[in-house]
Amino acid sequence: MSKVEIGLFRGLNVGGHNVLPMADLREVLAGLGARDVRTYIQSGNAAWQGALAEGDIADAVARARGFRPEVLVLPLESYAPVVEANPFPEAEADPKSLHLYFLASPSVVDEAVLEAAKGEGERFVLTERALYLHTPKYLSGSKLAPKLERLLGVAATARNWTSAVKILEMARGIAG
Repeated sequence: MSKVEIGLFRGLNVGGHNVLPMADLREVLAGLGARDVRTYIQSGNAAWQGALAEGDIADAVARARGFRPEVLVLPLESYAPVVEANPFPEAEADPKSLHLYFLASPSVVDEAVLEAAKGEGERFVLTERALYLHTPKYLSGSKLAPKLERLLGVAATARNWTSAVKILEMARGIAG
């Protein structure tokens, strides 16, 4: 069986912009050679068998839909350990309070900068390629979340805990 990859798209189907139905996304990915393509919710989460480059995916969407999305491609063997290493397992009971940011490259931010920017009750753990954010007041009440990508200094895409786990289950279903 070939490698399973996960594609995390940014800014798809938000506020009527960058509209890309998931059926069309599956078609684009299959056209690039992906097999057993599956998607989860309308915001752009996909998994497939095969090896696809981020730039090739973005270019193919641009040709098909007229806009070039940002996409982060992670092999299942890289994605799974990030989800499984959740440092806030107690927050899983309220999955809307827990978010996982996947980083396009390692951040060199001084964590003291993040500490100074966070709100009361917010907690985070920064690893080489991910940031876990527990926001008891949810993202809408977070002081850190709106500033996070700028402070990290790298592109990042976030998923709430429910989505992160569902994406992992979907990808594992492809892997068999």
